[in-house]
Amino acid sequence: MNVRTTAIPSLALTAIAALALAGCSTPASGPEATAAPAGDSVEMENGWVKAAESGMSAAFGELENSGSNEITVVSVETEASSALELHETVENEAGEMMMREKTGGFTIPAGDSLVLEPGGNHIMLMDLTNPIAAGDEITFTLTFSDDSTYEFTVPAKDYAGANENYADGDDMHMSEDMDMGGHSE
Repeated sequence: MNVRTTAIPSLALTAIAALALAGCSTPASGPEATAAPAGDSVEMENGWVKAAESGMSAAFGELENSGSNEITVVSVETEASSALELHETVENEAGEMMMREKTGGFTIPAGDSLVLEPGGNHIMLMDLTNPIAAGDEITFTLTFSDDSTYEFTVPAKDYAGANENYADGDDMHMSEDMDMGGHSE
């Protein structure tokens, strides 16, 4: 009796096994698969901080998001202040413009920017550790919802505006002691 056998080379078996395994795996997909850390996609343009002797100040500029995903700034730190908040300015029932903490942080759309300006969104420094004089350089660190960070340094300048009222919790009221240390320009 003649028995005929056919041997498949081991290289061919390895290739078939690799293709079968590759077909069973799923590649990562969605924004998490290709998203770079948010801190790598942000840049501060035309930034500055309001000079102030004591009390409060604010930082302004334009945060540009060059990434392909929306990002959210959730907090900020600086050695210039022991208490910081991301603020928005809104109109209360009496028609007065009031500052309050921005719930959920600042969202910057993909490929777009967020303007931080007096009378609008801004970074609020509520307890200055030292006076901020015109010409000083102040460094900030933003933290994003993905826990990445971005550090930037901006100059201080004299500015007479940015003296909006402050909304405390749900009860919006004007507070004269919340003056942000106005200086003339």
